[in-house]
Amino acid sequence: MTDTPADRLARATPPAIARRVRGLGDRAIAWIFVAPTIFLLLAINIFPLIWTVRLSFTNFAANRPGREVEWVGLRNYERILTDERIWANMQTTAHFLFWTLFFQVVIGFALAWLINRRFRGNDLATTLIVLPMMLSPAVVGNFWTFLYQPQIGLINYTVELFTGIPASSFSMLGPGGLAKWSIIIVDTWMWTPFVMLICLAGLRSIPDYIYEAAEIDRASKWRQFWTLTVPMVLPFLMLAVLFRGIENFKMFDMVVLLTGGGPGNETLLASIDLKREAFEKWRTGYSSAYAIILFVTVFGLASIYVKALNRVRER
Repeated sequence: MTDTPADRLARATPPAIARRVRGLGDRAIAWIFVAPTIFLLLAINIFPLIWTVRLSFTNFAANRPGREVEWVGLRNYERILTDERIWANMQTTAHFLFWTLFFQVVIGFALAWLINRRFRGNDLATTLIVLPMMLSPAVVGNFWTFLYQPQIGLINYTVELFTGIPASSFSMLGPGGLAKWSIIIVDTWMWTPFVMLICLAGLRSIPDYIYEAAEIDRASKWRQFWTLTVPMVLPFLMLAVLFRGIENFKMFDMVVLLTGGGPGNETLLASIDLKREAFEKWRTGYSSAYAIILFVTVFGLASIYVKALNRVRER
């Protein structure tokens, strides 16, 4: 006679409790062990969210906790949604999102296609390609800040070498430079390997017999690519876009180290602006409403996207 999980747990508990444990099923035992973790995760995530929603309807300031808190209703939300400066920051964030996702998907898929060919040195090439995503964003930010440095940076030296423009007269991160594109380049360099790995998993999940059947039907390589490879890898590509889109919407540390949101407000993403409102201006109630709007935006877009992803997977 084999022991059930309930019997084993009963032997390890006092007799009074053991009699009750023996009457439990495997599912109930599983819930006993899992429930504390689920409760802890809910408490860590749900309570701050509820508290933030509450603060968003007030004029609370964290640096003045003794001041009487006034209930302002939807005034914070109205001020945010009618503020042209915040809409400009959202446009900057959308610009950053679109181009980083575009380049990471195109380059990531191309790299996955090449790696999937299994050439000599394949494993070494894969390891070297994924190195950037193993680094801390703080390290990446400082490393590229040095590369973008006007006097001794490698980027400006290369520009001067090929165009003749003096390195000291041009700065990627300075006024009149390409600050928006500089952060796009860095994020693409760092996270394209992540997209590549997901695409590589998709490519290697396609059975060989499908291509063999296409060869028998005399389908060209180009037709095989568009009718077999792309549709079967598309769910993986969409999953990569979902992950990177959510992460890049809340991008903060790397951009702060590279540009600090400057020059001016040229690279001021919504996440950086939110931090300034909350921890520099100490407008806690206002910034809470700001955070809720960003959360609802991401959650809504992600929900729509997941529905589209599920439709693609069901085809």
